Amino acid sequence: MKYIALVVIMAMSSNFLLFGQKNKESIKIEVKDSEKKVDVIVDGELFTSYIYPDNVMKPVLWPVISPDGNMLTRSYPMINKAGDRTDHPHHVGIWLNYGDVNGLDFWNNSEAIPASKKDGYGSIFHQSVEKTKSGKGKALLVTKSLWKAPDNTSMLEEKTTFAFKAGKDIRIIDRTTELTALIDEVKFTDNKEGMFAIRVAREMELPSDKPTTLMDSHGVETKVDKMDNTYVKGDYKSAEGITGGDVWGTRARWMELASEIKGEQVSLIIIDHPENPGYPTYWHARDYGLFAANTLGQKALSDGKDELNYSLKKGETATFKYRVVVASEHLSEDEINALADEYAKK
Repeated sequence: MKYIALVVIMAMSSNFLLFGQKNKESIKIEVKDSEKKVDVIVDGELFTSYIYPDNVMKPVLWPVISPDGNMLTRSYPMINKAGDRTDHPHHVGIWLNYGDVNGLDFWNNSEAIPASKKDGYGSIFHQSVEKTKSGKGKALLVTKSLWKAPDNTSMLEEKTTFAFKAGKDIRIIDRTTELTALIDEVKFTDNKEGMFAIRVAREMELPSDKPTTLMDSHGVETKVDKMDNTYVKGDYKSAEGITGGDVWGTRARWMELASEIKGEQVSLIIIDHPENPGYPTYWHARDYGLFAANTLGQKALSDGKDELNYSLKKGETATFKYRVVVASEHLSEDEINALADEYAKK
């Protein structure tokens, strides 16, 4: 019986993780310099875009589209969509930055920050596309960026590798970011605002009755006293079995946010890598749609129990690795653990 069970698990894992040849979908990387973006096309349809417009203070992946064609990332502030929340304009797509780098706030920077206060914020500037590779079932995008202070001092050089995989009902993004200090010392002082994050669509949020401000289809913001949760069905589940809003401030090697959009069962999963500092990560995951793994911020998330102040000397490099899984089904814990185990070996 044990042998039979093992064979079943191995067969499931092989098909699920390796995307059997017949289930692999073509991935095409299309660089569009004039539009300041790189499109990732899966089987002829947009999956995501690496974008670096002037009005977003860091490169991001936006939008992110499910295998059935539903948008999983919030539309605001990039486009107007009725029912979108209009809080936190710096929450755009999928991104990586931090709230205290040598005293500068990279996390909260956006067009909403007045010029009189800009000297307290840092920005990440795309520099180049270093490499692209399209293929059957997998593709690669390598980029370089600079983390800069308001006086234009380059503090960190970032090299990020996005490894994309695609099967019939699943998409995977493996992000590896190398940060190299360009000045004498770069300090990542323990901070709640970080680090690898996704801002999800309204349908992926957890149901909430809290008053908020929503946008209509004409871009007009309206205060709402009671939310309509008819199509809002999101729920978190961590590797430790914690669910709902209780996941905030807990540690786990992975977190799933599952919901339903227009009949599609969707799983959006972030997996931490064991080589990251502070593994397993604390989760800065909110009911209103912020879904973040805070690798370096521990004090606020642990209520003062833990603290991590990370730093790099000039020429030193820190590497951060994360996996994002997008699936057109609610994955079981065994399936997610298999994905996490496989990623841990990379």
